[in-house]
Amino acid sequence: MKLWHIIFLTLVIFGCSSTIQNEDQSLTGVESIADSTVVEIPLFCNEQVKVGASDFDAYKDHLQNKRVALVGNQSSMVGAVHLVDTLLAQGINLVKVFSPEHGFRGTANAGESVLGGKDEKSGLTVISLYGNDKKPTAVQLEDVDVLLFDIQDVGARFYTYISTLHYVLEAAAESGKKVIVLDRPNPNGHYVDGPVLKAS
Repeated sequence: MKLWHIIFLTLVIFGCSSTIQNEDQSLTGVESIADSTVVEIPLFCNEQVKVGASDFDAYKDHLQNKRVALVGNQSSMVGAVHLVDTLLAQGINLVKVFSPEHGFRGTANAGESVLGGKDEKSGLTVISLYGNDKKPTAVQLEDVDVLLFDIQDVGARFYTYISTLHYVLEAAAESGKKVIVLDRPNPNGHYVDGPVLKAS
């Protein structure tokens, strides 16, 4: 266990008079410019966790007058509204969506190849990052200035969303594009279980 884990657990245990329950707690990200937001989720000690997507003021300046691509799915919500709708309502030039496993609207089964196409609701082009191509190509990024990543994960090693983020970061670095990762709470952030990887 790392030192910061010990410090955090100590603060939680001694800072709370109520019983610790299996609820959401903290969030981390690769680049976090939006740590506080409007959407509230119960946290230890009756505190609240807020997701990055809702704190539009914290990242809107990075999107203004830019061509933006969202890497997201059905979990990319701002309250009861999808982030796509929120961005479009704010006048952001959203040019396309990259979707992970299960597709943009979350309708594909686990492991099922996901095809791209047009999103019926927004009319945006959706490019699948699950199937033959898991990494955005240089051509797909030509009309993009900023990639906005907003996908809920659950801290499970077999989830593919973290590898999608890895490929997006790699492609962005190769093409000189900016990436903004919007934090979301890990509902299993305080729970560690299962076999560990063996060092090779």
